[in-house]
Amino acid sequence: MALITKKIKGTEDVLPKESYKWQFTEQIMRDESRKFGFKEIRTPVFEHTELFARGVGQTTDVVQKEMYTFDTKGGESVTLRPEGTAGAARAVLEHALENEGLPVKASYFVSCYRYEKPQAGRLREFHQFGIEEYGTSAPVADAEIICLAQSIIDRLGLSDINLEINSIGCPTCRAEYHKALREYFEGYKSELCDTCNSRLNKNPMRILDCKSPICSQIAKDAPKITDYLCNECKEHFDAVKSCLDAAGIKYTVNPTIVRGLDYYTKTVFEFVTDCIGAQGTVCGGGRYDGLIEELGGKHMPSLGFAMGMERLLMVMDKQGIEIPDFDECALYVATMGEKAKLKAFEITGAVRSCGMIAETDVIGRGLRAQMKYADKIGAKYSMVLGDNELEQGYANIKNMSTGKLTKVNLDRRFTAEFIEMHTDDENSGVFLCR
Repeated sequence: MALITKKIKGTEDVLPKESYKWQFTEQIMRDESRKFGFKEIRTPVFEHTELFARGVGQTTDVVQKEMYTFDTKGGESVTLRPEGTAGAARAVLEHALENEGLPVKASYFVSCYRYEKPQAGRLREFHQFGIEEYGTSAPVADAEIICLAQSIIDRLGLSDINLEINSIGCPTCRAEYHKALREYFEGYKSELCDTCNSRLNKNPMRILDCKSPICSQIAKDAPKITDYLCNECKEHFDAVKSCLDAAGIKYTVNPTIVRGLDYYTKTVFEFVTDCIGAQGTVCGGGRYDGLIEELGGKHMPSLGFAMGMERLLMVMDKQGIEIPDFDECALYVATMGEKAKLKAFEITGAVRSCGMIAETDVIGRGLRAQMKYADKIGAKYSMVLGDNELEQGYANIKNMSTGKLTKVNLDRRFTAEFIEMHTDDENSGVFLCR
């Protein structure tokens, strides 16, 4: 029988046998961000289209080409979020989170949606871990979130991930830079793509971010923003670098980094690798001091970053990093007979109440099939219950890797005996029984 449908192009399923990798990575991100004082925020998967048009920028590829936008039955234009920052900023404004004290520190895990050509490391539905900080203009805040990103990368065991930083200035110094870019690109109008020609007068910096090979080649010799920074922006950038030096964070200044979204100002940065091909940016972020004002609020300097979950996991796989699977079945109870099934139900409940994974047959398999299943799920121990075991009041627990049998009581002492046996293994955790 043919399937009715399959997954949509540009999306991926995270299957049960792979989900532990995501959970492991997410937990490290939660742990590290908590150490830096960030708490989780959750925002809707869709917002009014205007939020992204104003916040992300009308001249970006995201807004011009990639958003999933549709009209509701009520006639409202809504868009599936293409990134996490705009929604977080909207929530900060709407709920006046600044009244709870500055800076506002928030982290999130979000699914994002962009209509672009799917390829390795680039999907139409993708997932990000993000950090947002509102209410500080201090250079040390820029360095601190970079340190947070570095600490996550280090905890994940990644290597050959290089930090590249830049400053794209403020509106004052960017005005002069835009003039220089227009003069430069005017000489290549006939060679630029239609999109870049449309950006020439509106926002020539977007040309530097064009994915066209021809435009990218032309942009290599374009003027560099670092030559046009005003004194304030230069001092800010120098202070960020000093903080990174003090923290022992290695970096390279890359004046071609502009990031793909219009809200960025001053510091921008990327953590990049070449081990997964062209889509080598695993983390990107920076400062966006004018975003809150653009969305209707008072001036509130802000900054943050986002990490692509799929890309990070690709890099971890490419580098051969082993991710521990903590979802090991501690005990599988095989049964013969109805009374044994009830006893197995009681035993598995007691083991689970101590924080361990325990399973028993819920399909009606024969004994041989149950033991094959126990082996397939990687059960550490197994036990067979039948009439004889129930009458005698004890059973044998088998260590599935060594074959060793240990006799245990089936009364109230069972759980304590099993926990002692399980925790004797140096690779086992400590479990607390409720």
